[in-house]
Amino acid sequence: MNIKPLAFRMRPRTINEIIGQEHLVGEDKIIHRMVKAKQLSSMILYGPPGIGKTSIANAIAGSTQFAFRTLNAVTNNKKDMEVVAAEAKMSGKVILLLDEVHRLDKAKQDFLLPYLENGMITLIGATTSNPYHAINPAIRSRCQIFELKPLEVEEIKMALKVAITDEERGLGKKTIEITDEALTHFATSSGGDVRSSLNALELAVLSTEPSDSGTILITLSAAEECMQNKSMAHDKDGDAHYDVLSGFQKSIRGSDVNAALHYLGRLIEAGDMVSITRRLLVIAYEDIGLASPQAGQRTLSAIESAERLGFPEARIPLANAVIELCLSPKSNSAIMAIDRALSDIRAGISGEVPDHLKDAHYKGAKELGRGIDYKYPHDYENGWVKQQYLPNKLKKKTYYEPKMNGKFEQALSTVYKRLQQ
Repeated sequence: MNIKPLAFRMRPRTINEIIGQEHLVGEDKIIHRMVKAKQLSSMILYGPPGIGKTSIANAIAGSTQFAFRTLNAVTNNKKDMEVVAAEAKMSGKVILLLDEVHRLDKAKQDFLLPYLENGMITLIGATTSNPYHAINPAIRSRCQIFELKPLEVEEIKMALKVAITDEERGLGKKTIEITDEALTHFATSSGGDVRSSLNALELAVLSTEPSDSGTILITLSAAEECMQNKSMAHDKDGDAHYDVLSGFQKSIRGSDVNAALHYLGRLIEAGDMVSITRRLLVIAYEDIGLASPQAGQRTLSAIESAERLGFPEARIPLANAVIELCLSPKSNSAIMAIDRALSDIRAGISGEVPDHLKDAHYKGAKELGRGIDYKYPHDYENGWVKQQYLPNKLKKKTYYEPKMNGKFEQALSTVYKRLQQ
């Protein structure tokens, strides 16, 4: 007999049974209000795996009593959608949960759009990808977009306790005792994924011999065997990857050593040497910049050492670099200066190179007025002479605005201001 997994059996049947996602399904929150009023609009639910996207869709259907069908944008074809559409015509409305909605091809999309427009099909799209990046605007514009969050530890513990005591769908017909340490391990090692916690609990129960009295005791040891630390969700092409990198750089920019080391640890656990080293070099020149230019060279040295060592030892020079960059003075003057220059160029504000700066190393250049009146700085005291270098359109333009963070840029600033006079 095919017995469905515990996580499947424990899916909420109504909106009131959902655990977590209070910002969406709590009393007076948007999805709860839609269900209560029986005025559903198409929506896209996105977030990491195992946090309740399908559960919310099931609960919405159970709370509204509308027909509910599930399809996958990859594995189901247009004919499957035609069956759902025919049912919608017969019944007046069908809720369609479309998993991996970001993979919907044009033919399926074009078929669905009229049914979304007339309300015969209410689409609940589920995806782990940011819909603003991954979903076609034609679908996205017809849907409300709701982001789901990983469940908190206490919420996962609640789901586990419900599953242990539920006699109809859960494990309540068995006599189960679970230690606090085991319950905590199931909840904390899942990374917010309640499905993974429930399935690990079920494995622990089914693989543990009952005592003479028939009690199944789930200890920390059993929990650790059945729920090993979940591999951190870190798709190198996904949103989580870029969110971690963003948190990493912003923590260093903000001089928060502990936060930066945390994000470095996540990237190390993901084995993502390339992203770490590239981002560290960017930070050294974008955020520390001229306030401590030697930090760039030391970062490069740490990167070369890390690449030669490989993981796990690579974590040591990488940590050295992160701590130094966090605690270095910060200056973004260089990136701001080049971006201002590029902004003018891209806006078409440039102009000709002044004649006295143009190439004069060819016959006839003088007749064209090239290089005449150019002043050779080395012929002047201190190797400097005042003359125009920018095109006429830009001759009053200032791109570099020095920061006073760090002795090096303070010295540069003194020279710069003197030359600007």
